[in-house]
Amino acid sequence: MNEEIFIEKMMDILDAEEEITMDTQLDDVEEWDSLSVVSYVAMANTACGKKIEPKTVREAETIRDLYELLQ
Repeated sequence: MNEEIFIEKMMDILDAEEEITMDTQLDDVEEWDSLSVVSYVAMANTACGKKIEPKTVREAETIRDLYELLQ
């Protein structure tokens, strides 16, 4: 998955009103909550075939960190 598609998927997960970038800090995104973490894990498992633990996701600081978990 390239960065552009990943950003689109994250915009859907976050239902964010503001544009996000790869360098967006997750702490700055009001919509980043436990439901978003679960949605991200589900997306990773289905779209990318990756088994990612929620604990690992919660350690991410930026959108780029989340993207790198999928690589």
